[in-house]
Amino acid sequence: ALITMKLISLLIITGLSGVSFCQYGKDIFFWLPFLRRRSFSYSSGSDGSPSARDCPSECDCPPNFPTAMYCENRNLKYMPFVPSRMKYVYFQNNQISSIQDGIFDNATGLVWIMLHRNQITTEKVGKGVFSKLKNLERLYLDHNNLTRVPSPLPKTLKELRLTFNQISEVTPNTFEGLENLTTLYLNDNQLTDIGSSFKGLKSLTLLELSNNDLKKLPDSLPDSLHQLYLEYNHVDTIPDEYFRKFPRLQYVRLSNNELTDEGIPSNTFNISTLIELDLSYNKLQKIPSVNPNLENLYLHANEIREFSLGSFCSTIDIMNFSHLRVLRLEGNKIRREEMPAETPLCLRRADIIDI
Repeated sequence: ALITMKLISLLIITGLSGVSFCQYGKDIFFWLPFLRRRSFSYSSGSDGSPSARDCPSECDCPPNFPTAMYCENRNLKYMPFVPSRMKYVYFQNNQISSIQDGIFDNATGLVWIMLHRNQITTEKVGKGVFSKLKNLERLYLDHNNLTRVPSPLPKTLKELRLTFNQISEVTPNTFEGLENLTTLYLNDNQLTDIGSSFKGLKSLTLLELSNNDLKKLPDSLPDSLHQLYLEYNHVDTIPDEYFRKFPRLQYVRLSNNELTDEGIPSNTFNISTLIELDLSYNKLQKIPSVNPNLENLYLHANEIREFSLGSFCSTIDIMNFSHLRVLRLEGNKIRREEMPAETPLCLRRADIIDI
């Protein structure tokens, strides 16, 4: 009953405090410090508790979250000492410019490290500073000033965020040994070529490479891939049979590139696992052939001149039809009245057809 009353009181205070969620922007952990501050007031800890004895004065270590240390939004210019009991540390939204050698040597059980939205440079990241963290699963280093990916990284890592840095290249051994990595965000950097750097990432399911300077698709991606995002690059060609190497691939986004009909071999996108395909804002003049299982196709803002029903249905009858639900073709050179009479039979499941 006491726990229930505390929870009710917490919810009431939250409502009265008038928290504005929009002020936190895209920081997905904005709610943690708020919850922690509210929970802290109900704590039974004393000044003699472990959290009071070893917690850095710059941070909060609430007794009811004994393995978490909150140091975000403090205008910190350096990283404070991390107690050995910590598993989750939050340093985001500060002015930290370096990750000094040995800073985590006392806390090798860390699971999450949040260092996004700081001023960290590659030259000031200690060599091997993350290598001793044998339990680390999430590392957020996005929105910093890195020019290279820190390495070596622990093999336990599952999610790595490096967006909005200044990374221009990755070497073949950059991600060596990261067989447990499932999610990798490298968008909004200055990458020009990836090569085969991702070959050993056997568990990778999501790869985000949008907003770079890539002129070709990455070589030797793992067959575990589920989502591939390459928007806002300079890709003009897709190698033959490229997507057939990924038996689990469901989402591909290649909008805002330089793709032409000549650069896309026939049946490139005729992949039975594919659910969503975004080819908008390219230079296509024809609708590429897609698999009947595809559900969302975005082709707006190209140079398409003809509504070719054969791109969706090789055979049109009662039993054979496309599973498309969303088809966007606006911003091309075709008109709705030019759609073939058999279109409703082929695209019978479509909820949205924008022309």
